[in-house]
Amino acid sequence: MWYSVQKIIVFSIISSILSTSCKQKHSDKLTIAVASNMQFTMKELSREFTNQTGITCDLIISSSGKLTAQIKEGAPFDVFVSADMKYPNELFTSGHTTTKPQVYAYGKLVLWSGVDDIKPSIDILTTSEISHIAIANPKTAPYGIAAIEVLKHHGIYENVKKKLVFGESISQTNQFITSKSAEIGFTSKSIVLSPQIHGKGNWITIQETDYTTISQGIVILNPKNIKQQHAEAFHDFLFSNSAKNILETFGYSAKR
Repeated sequence: MWYSVQKIIVFSIISSILSTSCKQKHSDKLTIAVASNMQFTMKELSREFTNQTGITCDLIISSSGKLTAQIKEGAPFDVFVSADMKYPNELFTSGHTTTKPQVYAYGKLVLWSGVDDIKPSIDILTTSEISHIAIANPKTAPYGIAAIEVLKHHGIYENVKKKLVFGESISQTNQFITSKSAEIGFTSKSIVLSPQIHGKGNWITIQETDYTTISQGIVILNPKNIKQQHAEAFHDFLFSNSAKNILETFGYSAKR
């Protein structure tokens, strides 16, 4: 009987230690909310960050607008890497951050088709060759706003607006293009330069004078646990030379 009690006590102690250890390991992970245009770039950035610091990262990918709504509802994110400055500033103003947002890079827009026979151009959008044009939802995705600006800049928005197919984010927009559900679409240059997509279809870079500069911001969110130092370390890393080199490899203009 005594031996059985001892076994139970020892087992309980070991279980408690293991449980505490697992919780500690889990709590050490940095949870980063990432705009969809950064999904491939951020995988490379987080890999390099982990190599340098030993801090692992969980990436939550969605549109900037949806991530902002989740943060306001209490989602346990530590850092927000947005596709613009609007949403980080909104969170800062509403008291959801510990730091003022900073621009870490400038995004670039491309016109991309997954159909081999289609050569992307602004002019082709108004032709019968194109029935569907994929763009990210401008209500929640900054790259969608930029796409609308391009169409209006060239004076063809009214002619093509019935062709527009809206993705909830750049990720879904890319799916429309790669699946050829849409013959063509607007996306981030970082997507077509990524190893996962490189060489698929045809694309052109949109002139940066055709749309408002896409200033992408990062902000540290209010601390919910001991990971504040980890969040600060990632924030600093994103402005390091090694991070800037990665950003530029993926087609962004990094702040030097």
